[in-house]
Amino acid sequence: MGRFEAALRRPGLGAIAEIKRRSPSAGDLRPDADPARIAPAYAAAGAAAISVLVDERFAGSWDDLRAARAATDAPLLAKGFFSTPDDLRTAKRAGADAVLLLLRDLDDATTTALMDEASRLGLDTLVEAHDRPELERAIALRAPVVGVNARDLATFAIDRAAQLELVAAIPSNRVVIAESGIASRAQGAAAELAGADAILVGSTLMRAPDPAAKLAELLSRPLVKVCGLTLEEDVAAAAESGADLLGFVLAPESPRAAEAVLPVPDTTLAVAVWVGTAGDSSADLDQVHTVERGKIRGRDATLYRAGEAVARVVDLPWGEDDPSHWERAARETGRIVLAGGLGPENVAAAIAEVQPWAVDASSSLERAPGIKDHDRVRAYVEAART
Repeated sequence: MGRFEAALRRPGLGAIAEIKRRSPSAGDLRPDADPARIAPAYAAAGAAAISVLVDERFAGSWDDLRAARAATDAPLLAKGFFSTPDDLRTAKRAGADAVLLLLRDLDDATTTALMDEASRLGLDTLVEAHDRPELERAIALRAPVVGVNARDLATFAIDRAAQLELVAAIPSNRVVIAESGIASRAQGAAAELAGADAILVGSTLMRAPDPAAKLAELLSRPLVKVCGLTLEEDVAAAAESGADLLGFVLAPESPRAAEAVLPVPDTTLAVAVWVGTAGDSSADLDQVHTVERGKIRGRDATLYRAGEAVARVVDLPWGEDDPSHWERAARETGRIVLAGGLGPENVAAAIAEVQPWAVDASSSLERAPGIKDHDRVRAYVEAART
């Protein structure tokens, strides 16, 4: 295992931050991009590794990789259309730690030969698939690091849903990279919950006024959930404020029950909230609370993606307080969603004490049950994301 693979195996969601001046699908992105300046900024912002386009179709060159190598000791991925051992040797000499191998362009014999050559040179490989047959090939070839690209390289169309299903199908002993089409924290979290160890982000960063700051934003935690939404205008206000997760209570007994999961922007994730068992909905995630006799819901809940538990919700008892609530939550391990009594006034302190994966607020943001106070929603999201 080389430096590239080792960096991507670290706990939590990692990122491969990309340097590219243009895209065949979008045209010029950042024609004046300077790898010597951007690469160390990416590393300082938390990139696990840095991808450098070396192909002229992306206005890249091997000199870009050399400049990045001279400016940072972060693991570097040489990204291009490589098909010969000479390509790999050139990448190694230019300072790469890993190379991209596109299954779309390579047969199994060539891919195996290139993986073997890369190993001899001390290079890791990122073997990229775009569809299920290619993914099955990557798994059969025992590629240690597998990328799933949401972009169809023939049509340039993005299909995140198909990408996530492929990500979820990869064995857990592989390093899994979700590539392309990630522009928000929620989209990165969707890949994480499907099983991705890291996201590869290029165009989103290159279009941002400050690419490194955008990278830090995508990786920042906790995520912010606004729950108990019942109105379209409240959904819009929460999304515009920067909330990542939008919750809809589908337990009829709740005073903030929604008739259905409302449409949400694709930069966010919808969460259906249930008591006892999850039903059918259009939500991205299901939050299922335990049942407690005489109460609307039990205290804690589990967050599910496609029926698989992906996080724990640590909450207060219905209608009650618990002075040790934050202390209890801080002792939990894994992905924790902290809920219960959070609002603009205390969410920053709660985050500092608990360090949760996400925070969740509902009743404290209302002017009436199920009706949000938009000023409080904005204040809560701002406090949580500061």
